[in-house]
Amino acid sequence: MQSFGLATPGNGLHDVTEQVAEAIAKIVVKEGIVIVSVPHSTAAVTLVSPWDTLGLEDVHDEICRLVPARIDFKHQHDTPQDAAGHVKAAIVGHSRSIILAEGKLMLGHSQRIYFWEFDGPRRRTVQVQVVGT
Repeated sequence: MQSFGLATPGNGLHDVTEQVAEAIAKIVVKEGIVIVSVPHSTAAVTLVSPWDTLGLEDVHDEICRLVPARIDFKHQHDTPQDAAGHVKAAIVGHSRSIILAEGKLMLGHSQRIYFWEFDGPRRRTVQVQVVGT
């Protein structure tokens, strides 16, 4: 397993595709499945098209519309943003699996890997595990 740190400037989508590719380059496995995971309860991993930055804003705005930060969550560990972050991360998911072929991520032409911060700014970790040959 490889991991790398990430300092998020705030909530939203942060492209980590290149860092994941760099982590994969350090692993001898060239064919298999890459698992990108975040060990945080208020963050997630997703695949999104980067070509229109307004699309990235739309994706983030919609999850915030669906799960707004509010004071009536039953759990309030830290702040309403933190409570909403737990729900958003549970909905989106803490990991993604991507096919690895010939040492390369098999992403579509309009896909990038994004770390999704819901309770930032924070110092975070992204974990990369390859299973295969």
